[in-house]
This record gives sequence, structure tokens and C-alpha cells, in this order.
Amino acid sequence: MSTKRTRKKRQAATENHLAVEREALLARALVHVPFDGWTETSLRAAAADLNYDWSMARRVFPRGVRDLIGFFDIDVDRRMVAAFDDMDLESLRIRERIVATVRKRLEICMPHREACGRLIAYYALPGNAVAGLRVMYRSVDLMWRAAGDTATDFNFYSKRGLLAGVYSSTILFWLYDRSEDCADSWAFLDRRIANVMEIQKTRGRLEQGVEALGRVLRRGPIGLRRQRASRASG
Repeated sequence: MSTKRTRKKRQAATENHLAVEREALLARALVHVPFDGWTETSLRAAAADLNYDWSMARRVFPRGVRDLIGFFDIDVDRRMVAAFDDMDLESLRIRERIVATVRKRLEICMPHREACGRLIAYYALPGNAVAGLRVMYRSVDLMWRAAGDTATDFNFYSKRGLLAGVYSSTILFWLYDRSEDCADSWAFLDRRIANVMEIQKTRGRLEQGVEALGRVLRRGPIGLRRQRASRASG
């Protein structure tokens, strides 16, 4: 067995062994994040709440806050996917499926809305922007897959790009929404999805027009004259 494979096995065993501590630290950190942000201060406070030595917290999250944030994002995605399994998405139209997936993720985040706001501020920093884009891509990819998307061409990326725009704008609206049961956020989400679906329809019509134009151009002038003559004789 290679040294690299042995190292990976040991790392996996350590992660499984520390799973309880990892979840406990995240739960306590989320209490402090609204006040101290996604910082070492919040992680240290969480460790103190649980009577963990700082060395234990660093074993659980070796890169400190970066690992804490990474675990939070993965945990939300995991819970989102598990929730999809309990939803009858197949009975819905594609637009309704997308609305349902975005809404479900925000509902999961609801108890930690202030922490989510702090996280957006964290990802807005220049050094963290790339990590934020990766997290966004992973989440919208999971949403599209749950909605039944099987695209493998350019549509694969365009769909995820459009949904990322919808999701990010909806999050920003949701963060400051104080309507009952976030009704205004869900109405905003519906409008944004409607706009995207209209863009997709327009794009489809444009693609059909470009394809038809391509066929005409491939025929050339002679082909056009023959087509007109055939119509005239008919």
C-alpha cells in the first residue's frame, strides 16, 4: 500500500473520529458568528463553551475558520440533498422544481440567517472570492441535478450560471426580509425564476432562427433560387 493511500486512510479515520466534535463546534460557533463574524474569535468561543482545549479545536479544523466555513457549507448542502429525497419533485414542472430547491436551501439556513449574512461578507473579501464561487457552483449544481437536469452540452453551464444569479440575488433579498414566513422572498424568487425562464425561451427562439439562417447560407444563392422556383411552380 502506498504512503499516499495510507495517509488518506488515516485522515479519513481521524475525520470520522472527530465527527461529533466537528458538529458540536459548528453548532456553538453559529451562536457567536452573528456577533464576531466568521473569525478565530468565534471558533475560540465555541471551544470554550464546550470546554475543549484550543488544540482540540485545531485538530478538528486544522485550517481554523476556513475549515469551519467549509464544513458549514457542506453540511447545509448535505441537509438540502437529504430534504430533496423527501420531496416529490418529479410531479412538478421544471420551473417549480427549481423554485422548490432554492427555497428549501434557504429554509434550512433560516435559523442562521445572520451567520449567512456574515458569510456573504466573508466571501466578498478579495482573498475569499474564489472559494465563494466554488461553493455557489456546488450548490446550484446539486439543485439542478435534483431538478432532473441531464444536460452535458453548453446548456449545462448556462443553466448553472443563470441559477447562480437567481440564487445570489434571492439570498440578498432574503437576508433583510422581515415579512411573515418570508413570503416576500418567495415572491421575489418566483419573479426571478420567471425572468430566467423567459430568457431561456427567447434564447431557444434565437437558436432556432440562427439554425435556420445557417441552413439558408449553406444552400447558397443557387439553392435559394431553386427553392423559390419550387415554391412558384407549386
